[in-house]
Amino acid sequence: MSIAVSAVSYLLVVGAGVSVALQQVLNANLRADLGSPWWAGFVSYVVGMLAMLAVALLAPGPRLADAVSGAGSWVTWTGGLFGALFIGTAILMVPRLGAATVLALIVVGQMLGSLAFDHVGLLGLPQQPVSPTRLAGAASLILGVVLIRL
Repeated sequence: MSIAVSAVSYLLVVGAGVSVALQQVLNANLRADLGSPWWAGFVSYVVGMLAMLAVALLAPGPRLADAVSGAGSWVTWTGGLFGALFIGTAILMVPRLGAATVLALIVVGQMLGSLAFDHVGLLGLPQQPVSPTRLAGAASLILGVVLIRL
């Protein structure tokens, strides 16, 4: 991959991270507007589902019926449950802890989970053992949360 393509890829991922932060703030505000974290989460998912449906219908590739037929084990279909846990928790916690703390803690959780998943090769991931360097990176994220809370 060229340096330009890598830079654009990294910027896209950073932009996705910014969008997650903005989503949490918007969802917290929607919670206040609707008076319910559960309806705010539902609305977030419906809007996201409609956006993804539009992309899926317009993008080249298999149609839904073709994609679904014989598609994997039931476990692979449960990812949305974890998304709901993420959205629900963030909607409840952003007003209490602030967006920066909540998202920093989410990143710490993602990193710790990812290190464990890589280490054991969960669900077919290639095994990548935990190393002192990788643990130092995770510890740095935890230190970042502490500094954000000060």
